[in-house]
Amino acid sequence: MTIRTRLNLWYSAILCAVALAVVAASLYHEFFLEKRHHRRMPDSPPELDNGDLVEILTWTVTPAVVLGLAGGWWLTRRALAPVARLTGAVEKVHENNLGEKIPRSGNGDELDRLTDVFNQMTARLDDSFKRIREFTLHASHELKTPLTVLCGEAETALRDRALSPAEREQFGSQLDELRRLARIVDSLTLLAKADAGQVALKLEPVRLDELVHDNYADAEILAEPAGIRVELAACEAVTVLGDRHRLRQMLLNLADNAVKYNHPQGLVTMSLRRNGGMAEFTVTNNGPGIAPEILPRVFDRFFRGDPAHSQAVDGCGLGLSIVQWIVSAHKGSVRIESDPEKWTTVTVRLPLCD
Repeated sequence: MTIRTRLNLWYSAILCAVALAVVAASLYHEFFLEKRHHRRMPDSPPELDNGDLVEILTWTVTPAVVLGLAGGWWLTRRALAPVARLTGAVEKVHENNLGEKIPRSGNGDELDRLTDVFNQMTARLDDSFKRIREFTLHASHELKTPLTVLCGEAETALRDRALSPAEREQFGSQLDELRRLARIVDSLTLLAKADAGQVALKLEPVRLDELVHDNYADAEILAEPAGIRVELAACEAVTVLGDRHRLRQMLLNLADNAVKYNHPQGLVTMSLRRNGGMAEFTVTNNGPGIAPEILPRVFDRFFRGDPAHSQAVDGCGLGLSIVQWIVSAHKGSVRIESDPEKWTTVTVRLPLCD
C-alpha cells in the first residue's frame, strides 16, 4: 500500500469521526433544548436564544476542532515516522559501513522502494571504494621494487670518487626525491592495508612515558637545524595496551609535524598526563597555525593546508592520516586546536591499561 493511499484512508477515517461527533453533539443538544423548552413552555415551540447558540457551538464545534487537530497531528506523526527512521539510518552511513543494509519495512510503499534504491547505491559505492583500495595497494606494492632499485643505483653512483661536484649534487638531489617518493609509497601502502583490515596490531602493555621520552630526544634532533627549542613539560608514568611500533610511529609523526610547521627559533612543548581513565598526550608549537576553515580537513589524505606554508615544507600530507588511524585502532581519540600565528595543539587520548 502506498503512502498516498494510507494517508487518504487515515484522513478519511478522521473526517468520519469528526462528522459523527458533530452529528451526535447536535442531536443531543436538539433533544436537550426541546425537552428544556417543553418543560418551561409546553404550548410554544422551542426558541434559541444567544445562550443556547453559544452552548451548541461550545459542545459541537469545539470537540470537532479538537478532534480534527488531534487527528491531524496523529496522522502527520504516523505518516512521517518512517521518514524519520530512514533519515536516522542514513545519517549513520559512512565509508566504513557501506556494506551494511538499511532494513526495509516490507510494505512496498514509496519509502520501502527508496530504501531499496539507497541500499543498491551504497553497495555500488562500497564496491567502488574496494576497487580504489585494491588499486592503491597493488600500485604502491608494484612501485616499491623499482624505487628500491633506483635508490640503490643513486647511492652507488654517489660513491664514485670521479664525480664532479655538480654531478654529486645532482645525484644527491635525485636520491632525496627517490627517498621521499619511497616514503609516500610506504605511507600509501600502510593506509591501504589499514582500510582493507590487513594490518594486525601486536597489542601488549606499553609504557607510553618511555616512548614519549624517546620521542622527545628524537624531536630535539629534528628541531636542531632550525634552532627550535623542544620542551617536555610533564611525563607521568602511564601504561596503555597497544602496538609499540605503531605508537612510536604516531608520536614521531606528531613531533615531525610540530617541528616542520613552525617558525625558526620557535618552540615545541610536549606533555603526557593522566586524565581520568585516559592517557593524554599533547604537543604544541607556536608556528603559523591552521586557519579555522581548513581545520576540519587536516586529517584528510594529501591535504597540506595553506600552500604558502606547505611548499617550503617537505611532506606528502599523509602523516596526520596515519596518526588518526593509529589512534583509532587503539580505541583513542585525537583532536587539533589552533590559534593562527599563535599556537597549534594536538591532543591524543588513549585508554589506560587496566
